[in-house]
Amino acid sequence: MASDFHEVRFPLDVSLGSRGGPVRRTDIVTLASGREHRNSRWANSRRRYDAGLGVRSIDALHAVIAFFEERRGRLIGFRFRDRTDWRSGPPSKEPTPLDQRIGTGDGATVTFQLVKTYGSSFSPYQRPIAKPVGGSVRVAVNGVEQLVGSAFNSDPTTGLVTFTSAPAAGAVITAGFNFDVPVRFDTDELEIDLSAFEAGAIPQIPLIEIVP
Repeated sequence: MASDFHEVRFPLDVSLGSRGGPVRRTDIVTLASGREHRNSRWANSRRRYDAGLGVRSIDALHAVIAFFEERRGRLIGFRFRDRTDWRSGPPSKEPTPLDQRIGTGDGATVTFQLVKTYGSSFSPYQRPIAKPVGGSVRVAVNGVEQLVGSAFNSDPTTGLVTFTSAPAAGAVITAGFNFDVPVRFDTDELEIDLSAFEAGAIPQIPLIEIVP
């Protein structure tokens, strides 16, 4: 394979009917006193989905089979639209350049990674965003929106924002964007029973988030 990731999105009509969300791994040891010692095994959460619920017709199933075959099962990653979490702000609102803080200028650094922060007061979690939707990224410096192409450019394959000149020291850099989740199939076999499908049974199509 020329690449282990294809910059193509899983069929949107199917993904909008899927289910799933973030997964974490936590080790829990119960002490003799009854108290627990908890330790997180993963620094970042990892999302899992089952896209089978989104398959509502034979034509949709055919599209998924073609997509699966072109990705060679688990071999090649691709983009997936998480209908509950695909924007820098709430899913119902268009992104603004003030949605997420992605860095602070130091007068020298010109490249910043897009991130989305979850939570606020206790222990906010910063999620790196590697697959923004091309043309959706908006950026501001100290609250002033910057012009794409002349002041900055964004890479839809990495989520990196690069300024033509370094923001001043102390400048607050914010961004808004739409994004996809990089995933792969979590199976090398699609087991499809057409008689069961026509009777209402839904095939399982497991997907898992990857680091592209």
